[in-house]
Amino acid sequence: MHSEKEKLRLFDLLILILSTYVLIALLVDTFFVVPNEISRLLNIIDDFICVIFLTDFVIRFIKSEDKISFMKWGWIDLISSIPTFDLLRYGRALRILRVLRVIRAFRSTKNLVQFIFKNKAQGAFTSVGIIALLLVVFSAVAILQVETAPESNIKTAEDAIWWAYVTITTVGYGDRFPVTTEGRLIASVLMTAGVGLFGTFAGYISSLFVSDKS
Repeated sequence: MHSEKEKLRLFDLLILILSTYVLIALLVDTFFVVPNEISRLLNIIDDFICVIFLTDFVIRFIKSEDKISFMKWGWIDLISSIPTFDLLRYGRALRILRVLRVIRAFRSTKNLVQFIFKNKAQGAFTSVGIIALLLVVFSAVAILQVETAPESNIKTAEDAIWWAYVTITTVGYGDRFPVTTEGRLIASVLMTAGVGLFGTFAGYISSLFVSDKS
């Protein structure tokens, strides 16, 4: 019989981290007064993450052999995966149960590290994806906080997300850019991280071709 740890996927690490982020964002937006655009940004990111959660739920539900047994805990994932509706927004708090279940499955930091690096290429690719996503999220929030100068052209949640995405990919589209010292510092960190992250991504793609030939 397979243990719960063996049934875990690298994708569960992404779900674990995103679930933790959702809980933190929910607390911040509920108990702290944040500017309207940052609140909108948190909601947009929340909706995007809900799409990932809902996709994960649907895939696991379809693959489940005993769907009634699956829904014993699955209903929590379903409620916390429905985007947009304010009435169900606080259902995200139920995600803490999923976080605790995944952490319990890993049991220790040692097991977590072993699980990530059991397949080094996939582990690196998953880590890069998670780091890149978190960098985009937190950089978008940070840039809205510091770009308050009258001549700033990053004013809305959509501007911030677009700027963070094109910056970390090192595309540098140029229609949105920071004008404050703090904003340029954030951009420098994001660009530097982007070079390293996408270098790792390219290395992973190369490893796939090498493994196919061997």
